Parts: sequence; C-alpha cells; structure tokens
Amino acid sequence: MTEFSLADRRVYVAGHRGMVGSAIVRRLENDGVEVVTATREQADLRDPAAVKAFLADTKPDVVVVAAAKVGGILANDTYPADFLYENLMIEANLVDGSFKSGVEKLLFLGSSCIYPKVSPQPIPEDALLTGPLESTNEWYAIAKIAGIKLCQAYRKQHGVDYISAMPSNLFGPNDYFDPQKSHVIPALLRRFHEAEGRGDASVTCWGTGTPRREFLYVDDLADACVFLLKSYSGYEHVNVGTGDDITIRELAESVKKVTGFKGEILWDTSKPDGTMLKRMDVSRINALGWKATTPFETGLEKAYRWFLENPIRT
Repeated sequence: MTEFSLADRRVYVAGHRGMVGSAIVRRLENDGVEVVTATREQADLRDPAAVKAFLADTKPDVVVVAAAKVGGILANDTYPADFLYENLMIEANLVDGSFKSGVEKLLFLGSSCIYPKVSPQPIPEDALLTGPLESTNEWYAIAKIAGIKLCQAYRKQHGVDYISAMPSNLFGPNDYFDPQKSHVIPALLRRFHEAEGRGDASVTCWGTGTPRREFLYVDDLADACVFLLKSYSGYEHVNVGTGDDITIRELAESVKKVTGFKGEILWDTSKPDGTMLKRMDVSRINALGWKATTPFETGLEKAYRWFLENPIRT
C-alpha cells in the first residue's frame, strides 16, 4: 500500500480533551500536522445536525474518533441506556457525517472489552463475536462493536477508507484519578500517593493479585494511530498493545515504588479477582511494522509525574 500522507491534510480529532484524544493531538502537532478540535459547545457529537454543520464548516480530510462516553463498572451498570445510546450516536454521527462531507480517511478507536468474556489468550482479532461479553460493561462493548461494523459497512458499500483499532488497557497523562470512577492504574497511583502522605502503615488491594493485565502507555497508542492512518487500509480491525502483561501484584509493587509508599501491601482475598488473563494478540500490527516502545515503569513514572503536576480529573 502507498503511504497515506498527513502532511497537507487537516485532521479532526473527536474527543481531544480525553486521555486518548489529547495524546493523539500532541503526536500530530509534534509532526506539524494541522489539527482540528471542537468542544461540546461547538459541536455536540450526539446531535447529527451539529456534527454535519461542523464537518461542513471545517472540512477535515481525516477524522479520528476518540470521543466516547466512558466509565467504570458501577457507571456502566447504573446507566446502561446512556452508555449504549450516547456511544452509538457519537460514532454514527461521525461516520455518516464524515462520509457525507467527503472525509478521505477515518480511524475509529474501540476497546478490548469488545471481546468475549472467555477468549483465547492472547486475544486475536477474529475472537470478535465468538461468545458472550463481560456483563459489567456489555453496553459499552456493544456500542464499540457497532462502531467497528459501521466502518466496515461504509467501506463495503461506499468504498471509503475507514479503519478501526482496538487498544489494550491504557494509562498516562490526562487520565481520570477519581478513586470511584477511574481504572486500576490511576486509582492505585492516587491511593498509594495519599496513603504515603498520611503515613499509613498499609494499603489494601482487592483479590489475590494473581490476575494478569496488559497495559499500554497512551503516547504509544497515539503513535500507533498515526502509523495506522499512514500505513493501514483494511477491512479488519487491528489490536494495539504491548503483547506483554504483568500481574496485579506486580502492578501494585510498581505503584508502591514510584509513589515512594513505605508501608505494606495487603490483599483482601474476599474480593473478586475478575478475569484472570486478558492480553491482546498484537501480531497483526507488529507484522505491519509497529511495536510499542515505552517500558511500563517509564510510562508509570510519567503518569505519576503528570498526576502530581495537574489538578485531579474526576
């Protein structure tokens, strides 16, 4: 495939205020690419007329769909209609609006939660739709699956260059650090940081610490997105990850080290472990010529430094 150049093209990054979108904006701007963004006040992505008007006015050549309504297990379980409806509307409006406004290329970003609760390890792209989803986030997962299929349908029917990428568990600058809403890395960074500040003797973590998880530094994802925009034009979605994983116990020890916590880590084994293994098969993107480059400890230090230097996002 001939490389798709971004040099003279305008790229609209939907969701530029989030962890993923802001990382993609940084990456593109570092390359001198012209980036277009919009606040919700400028273009409510749930409103088809607003999206159509914004795209007609700004005329981007490329669209990256990094916008989504996101949340943890409690939020997904409490507001299933919101998670399904809002994410469906965001992706449908952006994909259809991009087609009608003549956007040359579109990248849709999903989540590893699209895969069945019980999947081969590591999880290959073709595991999609082979079994039941994890019930705690099925509404979000179904919306993301619909986004993949929407891109494939427009490609099949209209011949447009719309692609999808599925990142593994992400962390890094501009993450959410609310202890009730955030994912495991920002939640642990805040808990250990505050425990150290109080001089606590211990921090208690859930489960046995034996489940394994794959973590990808968000700037590596941004680099992969730019790579895929330039180098990939295929019907199938592409996993993006490190191909490596660590135990939750190893994660807790790393967080203890980076935050300087001097106490003990305790494990509440009465609490659930969750899925024991969840690692992405990244052989497809590796074969295309991309690999993650940020060591986990380096990424964790950068994430903690950002947490110390910025107001907590809740």
